[in-house]
Amino acid sequence: MSLRINDEAPNFTAETTQGPINFHEWIGDGWAILFSHPKDFTPVCTTELGYMAKLYPEFQKRNTKIIGLSVDPVSSHGKWAADIEETQGSKVTYPMIGDPELHVAKLYDMLPADSGSTSEGRTAANNATVRTVFVVGPDKKIKLMLVYPMSTGRNFDEVLRVLDSMQLTAKHKVATPVNWKEGQDVIILPAVSDEEAKQKYPDGWKAPKPYLRIVPQPK
Repeated sequence: MSLRINDEAPNFTAETTQGPINFHEWIGDGWAILFSHPKDFTPVCTTELGYMAKLYPEFQKRNTKIIGLSVDPVSSHGKWAADIEETQGSKVTYPMIGDPELHVAKLYDMLPADSGSTSEGRTAANNATVRTVFVVGPDKKIKLMLVYPMSTGRNFDEVLRVLDSMQLTAKHKVATPVNWKEGQDVIILPAVSDEEAKQKYPDGWKAPKPYLRIVPQPK
């Protein structure tokens, strides 16, 4: 199944380092980030999981849960977590999904259907496509997908930035411009008429072009 933005995030049940979950029930009424890894004890992913552990409080402030996934079993994740804490200086306190039968990896189109049904004997190179970040909204729909090669560590500061943008634009009828960061000016959506915009922004806006209406970030 090919997944696209605004598709419903496929639901699943799985074992994690914090016990069994039903994904949609685990998300609850907030946001969630699912980020996947091709195999335990891989160097780039070790740095990524450690950095996400450091960022975890920032995601919590934004009513966002984070969960990792690797195709290895949960018992292996626990041993890997000790290495992550030792080398990265941060303890992994968010759950990690065990996917030894490749169920979730296939469900999320990260591995083809003919990949077999076990992680046994598979290498990180076999699982190179299991390197995706999914951001899921409270409506359980996919809001963002980022796919990285194994050799390039992911930029989770960017994921946090995009989350800020998506949460802002979900609440207000605005879009965020290139390289936008929290607190900077935003753009009024084209679907908002000037008459409606005047009610929302009585002080007006900057408009270098009629279709480019710039206002301070709504509070």
